[in-house]
Amino acid sequence: MFSSIKWKFILVYFLLVFIAMAIVGVFIVGRLEEQQIKTVTNNMEQHIKTVMEVASTHISGENWVENSEEIQKAINDYNVGGDETLYVIFNEDIPTIIASSSNQYETILGQNALNFNSIDPILVLKAFEGEKASKTLDEINEDTTNRHLAYPVFSSLGKVKGVFYMTSDLRDIYATVNESKVILTNATLLALVITVFLGFFIASSITEPISDVTKKAEEMSLGDFNQFVEVKSNDEIGQLASMFNHLTLKLKDTIQDMDLERSKLDTIFSYMAEGVIAIDKNGNLIHANPIAMEILNFSEEDINTNIPLDLKKINLKKINYDEIDTLEGDEIAEINAEVYKIKYAPFKNERADIGGIIIVFQDITDEHKLDIMRKEFVANVSHELKTPITTIKSYAETLLERDLDKDTSQKFLTVIDSECDRMARLVKDLLQLSNLDYRKTNWKKTEISLSTTLKDIIGKLELLFKEKNQEVVSNIQEDMENIVVDKDGIEQVILNIISNAIKYTEINGKIEIQAYQNEDKLIIKVSDNGIGIPYEDQNRIFERFYRVEKGRSRELGGTGLGLAIAKEIVEAHEGNIILKSEAGEGTIVELLLPCNTM
Repeated sequence: MFSSIKWKFILVYFLLVFIAMAIVGVFIVGRLEEQQIKTVTNNMEQHIKTVMEVASTHISGENWVENSEEIQKAINDYNVGGDETLYVIFNEDIPTIIASSSNQYETILGQNALNFNSIDPILVLKAFEGEKASKTLDEINEDTTNRHLAYPVFSSLGKVKGVFYMTSDLRDIYATVNESKVILTNATLLALVITVFLGFFIASSITEPISDVTKKAEEMSLGDFNQFVEVKSNDEIGQLASMFNHLTLKLKDTIQDMDLERSKLDTIFSYMAEGVIAIDKNGNLIHANPIAMEILNFSEEDINTNIPLDLKKINLKKINYDEIDTLEGDEIAEINAEVYKIKYAPFKNERADIGGIIIVFQDITDEHKLDIMRKEFVANVSHELKTPITTIKSYAETLLERDLDKDTSQKFLTVIDSECDRMARLVKDLLQLSNLDYRKTNWKKTEISLSTTLKDIIGKLELLFKEKNQEVVSNIQEDMENIVVDKDGIEQVILNIISNAIKYTEINGKIEIQAYQNEDKLIIKVSDNGIGIPYEDQNRIFERFYRVEKGRSRELGGTGLGLAIAKEIVEAHEGNIILKSEAGEGTIVELLLPCNTM
């Protein structure tokens, strides 16, 4: 807030008035208090002198004790002021109070003045030394402040015969002083409030035109050049406003033409699906659209500072870096695991000279991956069909060409039948995947108990567990909500997951099956201590026909499509499959299904 000139003006005015009022207040209050106490002291001294004159006959002798009653009577007749108390002290052996104007003087008489609460012994001793002494003190055990005056009485020989000691209550004086402080404080606050208001208006008359110019300049910095400042005076601030308006007009005309052309180019470059960069003849990056900056990991700062660009990092093979003037062509290159079709050609400057090269990056990663997947799919399908077809053809030709005995013929026919079943499973899986891809699957959703379904599936696989002597630990929550799903599809997914655990877990291994509800999700977790899956293969494990160990997978009867089908079925039910594995340690597969899949 105080960074503003306006508030600095107000703060200066405020501090000036505050300091002036504080100095005046301290001076006035101090002088008032000093004058009041001086007046009280003079009055006390005058009263003591008057009492001394009244009792002069009785104090002229050497022994005041003998005349103490007459001295007390003289004090009573004089009637000392209500705020004052007089003590007459005579020093025979010790300073003793022999008379007093106190209402309780009878109890005071004869007391040692040096030990009396209302008397300052230091002042008494100074007075007996022949020195008039005074001081302002707080009364002991009283919430008051008194003025104390010790006045010595001398004999004709110049010795101190006794002391007249008077105290005066200063409460009224301090009340007056405090009231003066309140008045001065209120006056100071009023003056400060008035100062703030006046300072605000005075500062505003100076800062508002400056603020207006600043605000307009800020708008211009954001690209709005249609800004004009109102000229309110002919002074320096008015001249500043006039020059600002003149500058705005000139700048607006100049930039308007530039913006029109630049806007066209910026729109084209910014909304291109391809990345575009421009490099000058020295290899400095001079332009890049957002797509190109993302591809090459550049920032606006890199472009503004014209950083050198090493063309070799773009991974182009055909480009001749020593002949940038004649560069023109296209090729395929991989950058940060993405595949791009890159086209490049030189551009010319305003003098028709070669100014550098423009490179266009067209992202063909998806098309490249699809092409690879298509080739892999065709190759995998061909490979999967080639083996059983070759087997069937070999055994069929043998049966046709040779006269085999019945047992051998039966054995060959069994192999042919088995290979036909294998091709049928493959075709069935491919057809199911095709239906899932094109959303042609007719789901028959019914409400089922997941715990009951799991127990039935474990029962069906019991013989497989026993064949490999595997330990099965099941922990299934009984009170899970029923779930509405396609029963056959979910059973197929669970059977596939558990079957894989059985296949890839060694003899005497352990398989743990858990099922529980977590808020709005039902979770099935299958863990095994089998051979596991290497880390580099885990991202591709749900791809079609992908196998970690292809030969062993075929020996175990798999088509390489089970997990791909399982993932498609689960995602069709708005669920998810999570796989965690470590080679040689085992695999954990989690199946997450929402409670409501209607």
